[in-house]
Amino acid sequence: MDNLEESVRKHVLKNAYDYGKANPGSVIGKVIAEYPNAKRDMKTTMALINKVIAEVSLLSKEEIEEQMKHYSYVEKKEKEKEITLPGAQHGAVVTRFAPEPNGYPHIGHAKAVWLSYEGARAYDGRMVLRFDDTNPEKESQEYVDAIREDLKWLGVKWDKESYTSDNIPKIYEAAEKLLKFGKAYVCTCDVEKLRELRTKGKACNCRGLEMSEHIERWKKMLNGDYAEGKAILRYMGDINSLNTAMRDPTLARIIEAKHYRQGDKYRVWPSYDMSIVVMDFLEGITHPMRSKEYELRDELYYSLFDDLGWKRPTMVEFSRLSIKNAPVSKRLLKPLVEEKKVSGWDDPRLPTIAGLRRRGILPTAVKNFVLSFGISKVESEPSLELLLAENRKLLDPMAKHYFFVKDPILLRVKNLRKRVKIRLHPKEDLGLRELEVEEDVLISGDDAKGLKEGEVFRLKDLCNVKLLKKHKNKLDGELMEDKIVPKKIQWVPDKHKIRCKVIIPHELLNEKEEYNPKSLEIAEGYCENGCADLKLEEVIQFERFGFCRLDKIKEKELEFIFSC
Repeated sequence: MDNLEESVRKHVLKNAYDYGKANPGSVIGKVIAEYPNAKRDMKTTMALINKVIAEVSLLSKEEIEEQMKHYSYVEKKEKEKEITLPGAQHGAVVTRFAPEPNGYPHIGHAKAVWLSYEGARAYDGRMVLRFDDTNPEKESQEYVDAIREDLKWLGVKWDKESYTSDNIPKIYEAAEKLLKFGKAYVCTCDVEKLRELRTKGKACNCRGLEMSEHIERWKKMLNGDYAEGKAILRYMGDINSLNTAMRDPTLARIIEAKHYRQGDKYRVWPSYDMSIVVMDFLEGITHPMRSKEYELRDELYYSLFDDLGWKRPTMVEFSRLSIKNAPVSKRLLKPLVEEKKVSGWDDPRLPTIAGLRRRGILPTAVKNFVLSFGISKVESEPSLELLLAENRKLLDPMAKHYFFVKDPILLRVKNLRKRVKIRLHPKEDLGLRELEVEEDVLISGDDAKGLKEGEVFRLKDLCNVKLLKKHKNKLDGELMEDKIVPKKIQWVPDKHKIRCKVIIPHELLNEKEEYNPKSLEIAEGYCENGCADLKLEEVIQFERFGFCRLDKIKEKELEFIFSC
């Protein structure tokens, strides 16, 4: 490498090619690795990097790729992370994905299901899709359908489907066993009083009653003699345990709400801790998986297995997937939907599976992204840009290319009359598109601002033009001979155009997890008339703009969502 500026250009080009736009923070480390002395004057080095980034941002992807040929790069091969399950035997592994149907699945669920699915597949095992539906107040068939649909879109194929609510009698049997073994009791204490006692490490009076009294109370819970909130089945844990999950947690409670699947059949509903133990036993789960936020509950999970005399499975934990400035939890997602700060569960700003799909993210991109973290407890908060980069890589060889001009300005080129055929992809054989051009073409407002009178530029794949005069709302130009010129801009024939709107999603939350009112941008302009043949949901590339998914076809306008 001859000089510092060449090193900067080399790495800016690569970073822009890989991620759509170059990031100064990503470039600086690579430059300093080649030029350690650049560290001595960071102000000058960063100024140089930002200057080159500004220059490269004006180039099309094809132009960036062409310039990259002048440099050599060491290709870093990503090693696929293998999923290893402790104590797993080939052909005997059974995993499960057990979502609660109380919301639409998000990218965190995608990680959980792919780890369970690939974990089972690695050992020629099976995966169960189980709907953990034991809270009738929050669950609905809508969410069940959404989960099933999103998993199918992701490409997940489960071997068995089950519903915890279909097995309530079996869970009652397990509860009665625990009562008879002295491992559970029915508490009728006031909740506030009980909370105060537990804080002091003291037991309530209910705890010391005879087993027969607790069995009688349990029957009353089932028969309707207790109102909602007046009696709770609790585990006989250790009230002084340092692990708060072991301080007599709830095993079952009364909820009078009608269940979406079971109707009014049951009024006593098991807690999460109780239901997963019984269901994991009934379904022969060998390697249940969940995020490490539940780690403190492992002791309770295994204690219940031991108390019921059942063989323990092997719990496998992984880090919860968080995305920087994105609501990857139902706690954050639901208020945004309910308060109508987003258009719905499929709003393209959301990290829900439906939102990612609507944004034009491919299921393979989601799979590759979530599996790249493997089964690890190491916490991280990656940027959504990593997923978008994976998506760009997959879309690049398959998306058709078209022109779009944002905030268009009219360019009149004297004597320009031409019919031109342009490849739908610069490399792949995806066919041709034909554009008929007369004197008037439209170019983007940003490109128009950057042109100077007397400057020669190229209307991409069409002709060279010299800018003669800049008017307030119009440019005048003349045809020039065909020769290589550095500046190339996209265009749309004024006579054959389609009004076009592109919705551009940005980060939905700020650093404080507060709603960002500027999280949605709308770009308006025109695209070429060949876009009229596109199918709904098709993802294309608007050159020098980005990949976009066709979201709505209106009478006089196409509406796209910016993907990446």
